[in-house]
Parts: sequence; C-alpha cells; structure tokens
Amino acid sequence: MTRFLPLRPLLYVLATLLLAGIVHILVVLTVPGHVRVDAFEKLARFGPDRTFNVLRDIAPGSEPLPMLDPAMKHAICRFRLTDGPVHMSASVDSPFWSLGLFNGAGEVVYSLNNRTSGSGELAMLVLSPEQLSILRENPPENLDELIVIETEESDGFALLRAFVPDAAHKSSVDAGLAAARCATLSGRSR
Repeated sequence: MTRFLPLRPLLYVLATLLLAGIVHILVVLTVPGHVRVDAFEKLARFGPDRTFNVLRDIAPGSEPLPMLDPAMKHAICRFRLTDGPVHMSASVDSPFWSLGLFNGAGEVVYSLNNRTSGSGELAMLVLSPEQLSILRENPPENLDELIVIETEESDGFALLRAFVPDAAHKSSVDAGLAAARCATLSGRSR
C-alpha cells in the first residue's frame, strides 16, 4: 500500500497562496488612490504663479524635475483658475516646441506643439466652464486666434518645452522662453 500526502494540508497551502495573491493584487491596485500626489504644491519653488519660470539647464544628478529631456529648455507656469482665466502666449525660435497642460496632480489635461498649434506660435486661453460662459457674453477681440481649453480642474500648470538643436541656438531659445507670457486674460501678469 502506497501512502500519498494527505490532501487536506495541500489544499490549505494552495488556498493560503491564492488568498495571499488576491490580497497582494488588491493592495497594489489601491495604493495609487491612497498616495496623494500634489505636483502643484511642489512647483511653487520655481517662482511666482501666472508667470513662465524658466528652469535651469539640466545636468545629470541635479535635474529640477524628474524625466525632463536634457536636449530641451523648460519653463513652468503654475496657476489657479479661481484667480481668473489664464492667457498663455509664446513665440520660440526652435525647430520644435511643445506645451503640456497639467492638472494639480500632474496628469496631462491637454498638449500641443508648434506643428499642431496652427500658426507655430502659442496662443492659448485656459478657463473653467463658468468662466467660458461669462466669456461668451463678452468675448475678447482676438478670441478666434486663441486655442480655448475648458477644464474642470482649478489648479494646474503648463510646461513649455523647446528643443535646443545646438549651442548657437541656445540664446534665442532662452530669449523665447523668457518672453513667454502666462497672465490673466486682461494681459497683466501676477
């Protein structure tokens, strides 16, 4: 007579492993909801709100923000729509520039680049649905020239990136980013 391992202890081990696997998967899936990422607050260190703040050049080990491309120059504008609509404009002498519009948690809300902007220049208005309703009653003269972005997010930031093809273009790209505007709709910076 051959003895087999008792079946009951083997079933307990398998059930325990299955239960542990399910608990592990549930914990991994729910962790992002419990961790509060607030990119908006972290960006306050770069300068005042409603102004494009040009970031320093990227050097290995001292990046101002994670995952920035060292071949690009970057400028950040932080804003709160509770302070009014935000008008952004820029003309950057670069073969490629892009703008990413993010909510306060750092999630992309909208993006465009010099090829998709229409004119090759940045002309954007960011506002809430309520602000858009008011704007429709009394639109600015240049509304047809603006890319209008309506968002429910009250806190956000824009990251303007411009490619620097070589050292000779660095000063013109820097000048374009320094001249970029991020202001209230009336045109005055905060």
